[in-house]
Amino acid sequence: MAKLKRSDTLITMRCSVCKRRNYYTHKNKKQVERKIELKKFCSWCRAQTPHKEARITGK
Repeated sequence: MAKLKRSDTLITMRCSVCKRRNYYTHKNKKQVERKIELKKFCSWCRAQTPHKEARITGK
C-alpha cells in the first residue's frame, strides 16, 4: 500500500464527557497549532458533546 505524502497527521477526537474515542480525522500541523475542539455526536452519551483532540495510542 502506498504512503500518502501529506503534511497533516491522523488524530482522534475524544468525548469530554465519557472520555471515549469516537472519531478519527486529519490535522495539518503547519497551519493549526492549537488543539482542535468540535461539538460532535457521541453514540455512548447519546447527545452532542464537545470532542477534543487526543493522540493515537498503540503506535
